[in-house]
Amino acid sequence: MAAKLKKGDKVVVLAGKDKGREGTIASVDPKVGKAVVDGINMAIRHTRQSQQSQGGRLPKAMPVDLSNLALVDPRDGGPTRVGFRMEDGKKVRYAKKSGEVIDA
Repeated sequence: MAAKLKKGDKVVVLAGKDKGREGTIASVDPKVGKAVVDGINMAIRHTRQSQQSQGGRLPKAMPVDLSNLALVDPRDGGPTRVGFRMEDGKKVRYAKKSGEVIDA
């Protein structure tokens, strides 16, 4: 199945403690069906001090299920589904709500 959400997409959270918040996808794991979104689903992780970092209690973004994320429509800013269509012999992603192509 084609990946509907990709790294760098602006998404809105549909369910959970961060419902309604927006962020950018930092990484996607399609096998597990989860994505890490900057600033969403933050957890405190205790880190040991090293030569490169101070250590201590550091906030870290944890994975969110892909079913709880929706792409932000480029035209009106609301959540939308992702569709695929052929344009000039290429398969492109588009926002179903407005019909705009996401990546050119």
